[in-house]
Amino acid sequence: YTTRPIREGEKEGVQYHFTDLEGFNKLVEDGKVIEYRVYNTFHGEWRYFTVSEGIDLDNNNYLIIGTPESYKATKEYFGNDKVMPILISVDDGIRLQRALNREMKQEVPKYEEMCRRFLADAKDFSEEKLAECGIVQRFNNEDLDDCLREVVTFINANR
Repeated sequence: YTTRPIREGEKEGVQYHFTDLEGFNKLVEDGKVIEYRVYNTFHGEWRYFTVSEGIDLDNNNYLIIGTPESYKATKEYFGNDKVMPILISVDDGIRLQRALNREMKQEVPKYEEMCRRFLADAKDFSEEKLAECGIVQRFNNEDLDDCLREVVTFINANR
């Protein structure tokens, strides 16, 4: 879930569930928010958060995209035996170029925000934070097919 505005090409329920501050506060009040982060962006405060609503780990598998802190909170919420990290990494230069290429396709590119996100990720995914969460396994995303094959093998080996 996020309170940020939907971007061009995104669809509700595909990339994120989009809501406003009132919707976020209602989910918190109902005890459904597992973890959240607030980013002070160029465009104001944006919240990204994980909601427990509809998650059934006894009968289904899920992929949640988040930071090491969100992984840690999710693991604490559901239990160590229910959650495993999959860290996909790539060289910073490649990551920055991919972000720039995506931003250039936007009707109104927001380069300042793109740079802020890049720098925030460097802090969020620092070696210290990864170590605090016990995340050691990494999958290199220079070649998408190779990366996906390695991730699928890892998941199947650790079910």
